[in-house]
Amino acid sequence: MAFLIIDRRLNGKHKSAVNRQRFLRRYRKHIREAVADSIKKRSITDMERGEAVSIPRRDVSEPVFHHGKGGRQTRIFPGNKEYKTGDHIQRPQGGGAGGGGGPGDPSDSAEGMDDFIFELTQEEFMEFMFEGLELPNLVKKQLVHTTSYSRVKGGYTKEGIPARLNIVQSLRSAHARRIALGGRARKRIKALEEELKELEKQVLNDRENGLKETSEQRIAEIKTELARLKKRLAHIPFLDDFDLKYNNVIEIPRPSTSAVMFCLMDVSGSMTQDIKDMAKRFFILLYMFLKRNYQKIEVVFIRHHTNASEVDEETFFYSRETGGTLVSSALRLMDDIIRERYPEDSWNIYAAQASDGDNWADDSPACRELLINKILPKVQYYTYVEITPRDHQALWYAYENVVKRYPDSFAMQQIESLDDIYPVFHRLFEKKSTS
Repeated sequence: MAFLIIDRRLNGKHKSAVNRQRFLRRYRKHIREAVADSIKKRSITDMERGEAVSIPRRDVSEPVFHHGKGGRQTRIFPGNKEYKTGDHIQRPQGGGAGGGGGPGDPSDSAEGMDDFIFELTQEEFMEFMFEGLELPNLVKKQLVHTTSYSRVKGGYTKEGIPARLNIVQSLRSAHARRIALGGRARKRIKALEEELKELEKQVLNDRENGLKETSEQRIAEIKTELARLKKRLAHIPFLDDFDLKYNNVIEIPRPSTSAVMFCLMDVSGSMTQDIKDMAKRFFILLYMFLKRNYQKIEVVFIRHHTNASEVDEETFFYSRETGGTLVSSALRLMDDIIRERYPEDSWNIYAAQASDGDNWADDSPACRELLINKILPKVQYYTYVEITPRDHQALWYAYENVVKRYPDSFAMQQIESLDDIYPVFHRLFEKKSTS
């Protein structure tokens, strides 16, 4: 007996979309690992592509339908010396699958078999990156840096192609022209017709009373004048080239939103490479979040120890320094850069600060005052992550006062390990209740 399985679920024009989604759900663990490994290798701004995911061949075996060995079977075994007609043969024990394993059978030796590799699209890659995260509902300040245009109707013009001819406006223009050109003649015609009517009544009365008709000459003059005026009106064209109106199409700027993201990180001797790697992952998440909301993103990297400097990405993440930590130097440099290049009335400003919590004790109050008085009034959102398994130090407690002053634009969390990055990002950027 043969079994036919038909999948009648509607699938639109993407015939394999359902199967692909089922595949992504089934091998979610492998894909998560591939995405996490890719994040380590990629640049923070290199997220405009998907990712090749490799899955071990032994993990992609598929279930197969087999015919069991049960049921009644009649066979002829040529040259059989053990059985004869009418003998009953015992049913095989276990039934089940037969025919051996296929190329994808897990029982096969994995040695010499290639892994299964498929391409993850950018949308799928970002979906796995942001899996389980809710993006915050942040309001954009202003639309700046227009780079594109859209074509829209912009009134009417006297010249254009036939396809853009506006019939209604053309007829309105023709009607207005005819009224303007024939207005004086129509008034004259109306006055003459009323005079003619009175004269004709007068002539009729004179005839009835036997009087001499004295208005016949004037009636003839009026009729001649009326004929001339009506002929003049008839020569006014119904539609003239002057009346034609065409839909005008103009290009208007299509505003695109712009944002700048400040990345601040401590690079003193206490910041190990593992801490920097965790900070990089957090910065990537923030960058991708902003990329989904803004068309243009600029990234400013500021690193600091006792002194702060603006650097490129490679130096920011992989250059080490020795010595103490002075966080206020980075905040002062950020404030200077905002005033010089990113005025707050034209840019949506975001900032993320990563540190292990070390700072000179006397500098933490200065950091608090810089944030409250200079930086936070200019930014949309400022996040501080402290990457350390140790107890909090003076900088954390100073920033707690900042949270009380700016609860909607300043947030801070602690990261102890890689597993904390996504939950921390979720808490920092969860949607705020509007009620």
